[in-house]
Amino acid sequence: MKVGIIGFGSMGRMMAEKFAASGLLDKDSLLLSSRSPEKLRDAKKWATVFHNNAELASSADIVFLCLRPFDLKGVLEEIRDSIKEDALVVSLNGSVSFINLQKSLPRACRIAKVIPSVTAEVDRSQTLVCYNELVSTEDKGNLKRLLVCMGNVIELPEKELGMGSELVSCMPGFIASIFDVIVKASEEHTTIPHDQIVHMVLQTMIATGELMLEKDMSFEDVVTRVATPGGITEEGTKVVYENFPETARVLFEKTLEKRKLTAQKAESQFD
Repeated sequence: MKVGIIGFGSMGRMMAEKFAASGLLDKDSLLLSSRSPEKLRDAKKWATVFHNNAELASSADIVFLCLRPFDLKGVLEEIRDSIKEDALVVSLNGSVSFINLQKSLPRACRIAKVIPSVTAEVDRSQTLVCYNELVSTEDKGNLKRLLVCMGNVIELPEKELGMGSELVSCMPGFIASIFDVIVKASEEHTTIPHDQIVHMVLQTMIATGELMLEKDMSFEDVVTRVATPGGITEEGTKVVYENFPETARVLFEKTLEKRKLTAQKAESQFD
């Protein structure tokens, strides 16, 4: 099986490097192309480099499109007559619907969408996938075997890909910003060095997640376990439950609205 990746930005590079390092694909099976050929100079050691997207598409069994939404239509039209009849086309952009992706292809094609997380860099991605109705069980198995080298794979229907992306792809940014605020607030009340505070908070955050997963604990279970009635932790959790819900509501309201506008703008190019 030959796997092609068109686009060698941060996500395309990360996926290519993960596929190569996993041993799943050798140099002859991993095909790369980019509009900036200089980015691929070092990749020639472990992948086959193409300087033409159509040539790559004609050789690949799975074609990953690691592109911005506004570059997607142009590349699809560039490769449409070269894609192998039984190839699986995979878009790493959730903003463009299967219906519109199909509009730029010459025939009914197997199409999937994949949304990885930056946590793939440490093999802990919660990677989202969804498929159009033509994708076979074999196609799904082949794609999953590639993606598991980055972490877990979660299949969702297309209509839930937006919220799914909020929960796994955007969430590292949300979590980082929340704990950045907590760290800065704590510094007003202590002389503990900044780097040490960050390390303490991060290690506790990681350990809390692992505790919950290993012991099958809910968030409420952890709160009950730690927040003794009338104690210090309970006082803090009351503040969170009283004040943070409005922030969380506005967060999803704003990000989902931005996602909707981005999708509308991306889809308009296919009209």
